[in-house]
Amino acid sequence: MSATTANRVNWPAIYVTAAAVLGAALIFLIWATPVKDGAKDWFAPMIKGGWMAWTFPVALFFWIIASLLVTFTILAIRFPETPRVGLLRIETTRGDRLFISLLGSAFICLAWLFCAGPPVWGGLALCLVYAVAVFVWV
Repeated sequence: MSATTANRVNWPAIYVTAAAVLGAALIFLIWATPVKDGAKDWFAPMIKGGWMAWTFPVALFFWIIASLLVTFTILAIRFPETPRVGLLRIETTRGDRLFISLLGSAFICLAWLFCAGPPVWGGLALCLVYAVAVFVWV
């Protein structure tokens, strides 16, 4: 895409549309959360008798992953980057660093569950620190 073509793209409209679609999906997830005794039951199955435990936290996890993928896709198109060599001595792009941070975060949470058990809030804090480190130094 040439510089003149990129200047003709209405980026604010793309940002607003992506935010609206992702926001509508989040509102739908909140709306679809079961109600018990007049209050939202955040950990109740969203699909009765389903093959997977689709609770609100599980759906929110997948919503966050989808939001990250949409955001990083828009960033890659809007602000193309050249790969850089970091601490691991391999060329990585933003998408590579996102994948490395998500994969490492999964192992951090599994290790937290093994060593400390639930809840995983401490593990999630470690994941956030790890993700920042990956994006800064890898």
